[in-house]
Amino acid sequence: MSDPQSEFKHLASLLALRPGVSKNKIFGMPSIKVNGKAFACLSGDSMILNLADVPQAGRSGEPSRALALEGAKLFDPMGGRPMKEWALVPVNQAEHWQDLAEAALDYVRELAEKG
Repeated sequence: MSDPQSEFKHLASLLALRPGVSKNKIFGMPSIKVNGKAFACLSGDSMILNLADVPQAGRSGEPSRALALEGAKLFDPMGGRPMKEWALVPVNQAEHWQDLAEAALDYVRELAEKG
């Protein structure tokens, strides 16, 4: 099994080479931001991502690429109130972290540019 801290640190360093992307912390967790907005962070042994294709509460739709992965689920820090558009992807799916993080980066960058 991969070490989540090392996997995330490596990914954050790669993505921080892109314009507007920085490594930071959010709620004490290591995070990656674009233009000051978080799009990925590490919580325990899982990466949490802000993705456009995560179904929001009250919407029907196909499961996202992230949620289709074994062990992945909606991020629910309070227990019973999942956060809109945020997916938790465990380290056993780390081979997908970079693709998902790039999708999250594109999504959050687009949101920031819109408003």
